[in-house]
Amino acid sequence: MSAKGALSPARTTNAQANVCHSLPPSSSAACNRNRHRPPPRPSHPPSTLNPIFKWSPLLPPRHHPPNKVPRNFRLLEELEKGEKGIGDGSCSYGLEDGDDILMSNWNGTIIGPGHTVHENRIYSLKIFCGPSYPDARPDVQFISRVNLPFVDQTNGKVDWTKLPVLANWSRNLSIENVLVEIRKEMASFNNRKLPQPPEGSTF
Repeated sequence: MSAKGALSPARTTNAQANVCHSLPPSSSAACNRNRHRPPPRPSHPPSTLNPIFKWSPLLPPRHHPPNKVPRNFRLLEELEKGEKGIGDGSCSYGLEDGDDILMSNWNGTIIGPGHTVHENRIYSLKIFCGPSYPDARPDVQFISRVNLPFVDQTNGKVDWTKLPVLANWSRNLSIENVLVEIRKEMASFNNRKLPQPPEGSTF
């Protein structure tokens, strides 16, 4: 259509009105309502953000990993279990300081397995659970002197690369698992007869 034949806004409005008047009464009323109805407001997807904030496509929803227990809750569970005792009592652990609100520093005890050079010996250890525990493995260090392939003979620190329970660490493991596995290593065929330093000596 040429510019000359184009309808002006006023003529367009009149044309729409004429169409509405030419319709049956019910259709004419609907036509008039639609003509004066404001345009629909844009809809937004439901937001998982705090309701005080307006939705924005630039703010992604928060995601929480399923079944992931926070660090302090997890350590509280371990503390309660440690206080009740582990199995036959050959391994035990607890907080180094009861006022340690971060629950970072722990003491552990292992009673040497029978029928080995470790029999009747009591070994003391220190365990440190960092801010990323249990996603990150704990640091373990012997206070009592012991001769084991995965223990540094200068300071008693456990080399996690040589102890399977630490080398293959996952958040499903715990302080208890570490102590129990160390005791099993003491009783293993390769370690059960290793010569040991004098009983009661420390690093």
